[in-house]
Amino acid sequence: MTALTLSTAGAATLRADALVVGVAKSGKTLVVAPGAEAVDKAFDGRLAAVLETLGASGSEGEAIKLPAPAGLKAPVVLAVGLGAAPEDGESFGAETLRRAAGTAARTLTGSKKAAFALPIASAEDAAAVAEGALLGAYAYTAYQENGKDAKKPLAEVALLGAKPRDKAYKAAAERALAVAEEMNRARDLINMPPNDLYPESFAAVVTAAGKEHGLKVQVLDEKALEKGGYGGILGVGKGAVRGPRLVRIAYTHPKAERTLALVGKGITYDSGGISLKPAGHNETMKCDMSGAAAVFAAVVAASRIGLAVNVTGWLALAENMPSGSATRPGDVLRMYSGKTVEVLNTDAEGRLVLADALTRASEEHPDAIVDVATLTGAMVLALGDRTFGIMANDDDYRTAIHEIAEEVGEQSWPMPLPADLRKSMDSPTADMANMGVRMGGGLVAGLFLQEFVGEGITWAHLDIAGPAFHEGAPYGYTPKGGTGSSVRTLVKLAELTAAGEL
Repeated sequence: MTALTLSTAGAATLRADALVVGVAKSGKTLVVAPGAEAVDKAFDGRLAAVLETLGASGSEGEAIKLPAPAGLKAPVVLAVGLGAAPEDGESFGAETLRRAAGTAARTLTGSKKAAFALPIASAEDAAAVAEGALLGAYAYTAYQENGKDAKKPLAEVALLGAKPRDKAYKAAAERALAVAEEMNRARDLINMPPNDLYPESFAAVVTAAGKEHGLKVQVLDEKALEKGGYGGILGVGKGAVRGPRLVRIAYTHPKAERTLALVGKGITYDSGGISLKPAGHNETMKCDMSGAAAVFAAVVAASRIGLAVNVTGWLALAENMPSGSATRPGDVLRMYSGKTVEVLNTDAEGRLVLADALTRASEEHPDAIVDVATLTGAMVLALGDRTFGIMANDDDYRTAIHEIAEEVGEQSWPMPLPADLRKSMDSPTADMANMGVRMGGGLVAGLFLQEFVGEGITWAHLDIAGPAFHEGAPYGYTPKGGTGSSVRTLVKLAELTAAGEL
């Protein structure tokens, strides 16, 4: 795990493997960002000119290494692009700093220590740099034969310009460490092969974390699910050799006045069931538990930060497999709520497990419920690979979550729940079907879930199907594979709920 320190040392005097500085574009001119004055001085004021000679433009995502001159203790200077320089009196945005720090950390894989002399004008800036660096210093090598010999992630991040004795800076660093470590835990779970991560083993990971952090964990196995009448979860998991689970993980605070319930889809592998996915669509379906991983990570992070709010996570875990015992298209399931659902497509399974979990979460009468799921390909078609959709039964709550996501650097977009689409889920056999019209499929899925939310409870649904698993080249602090999408949004939502702002 990457260590984080706040340093009072100057950029010229701190011993490290590399010194990270920022450069930006001011019109057509390359400029050195604040925080790197001592480094520029060591280059006789010509750092920008040297970088321009090497082809630097200051664009975001750019990273250029050069040997350090005499006067610096670090042997290497790494210049990362920050994009356009801000107007006078303004500072670089938090997401700009976060991505630049992530780019630097990825570039310095194999290094023991890096000093980050990026622009830090506030505790919020320090948090952004810390978070980006810690998230960028991530690698999943558990199953690689040469993993022990491969270059390891950056081992230590030292923030220059931060104030280790300042309470605000110290709290910001501690929060960044907690959020980044739990987000990386979620990434590990998402990247884990499905032959090793299945409902029972996932539940064991949660149980162990509960013991470590003093959280209450309850696991319902097949017998308990049968006894409780959880027809949705059981219906999805009945085709698999390894049975489903419903996991409850709860963080409580003695001064909490509000309770937030988080519900996560945890399909540890999704073959589509009898409605089998075609080749080309099932190779990454180990990531279909990303919502449950995000919920788990958010609850643990809330406990580590010590938020004055009760946060309960519900992880609906199952494998969706075809077999002689699997649910068939045309079968009718009696859900935990008592509603009956005709299954028209077994590959629309996420909404079935979430429905039971939403009903169960509603029984505890939380102030709000937010579910997170890699739910529909339709949402990816609508919003692309980097943006998640937000639906809610309260427009103000939907707007608030959208604003929170943007604030923490997660791309999102508010989506509607058109009432006219509900009729397409009518069934001649059951109370409703698990499918409706194809066009607007992501919205139809949201309308299905809404049916299982308790009356009078504020609810939102995050469809993270696009950004949960990144198949392209790494960028900023985002790695290839599991991303931990929505964790930061959920943690910030819990913070604002604790503050009484939601």
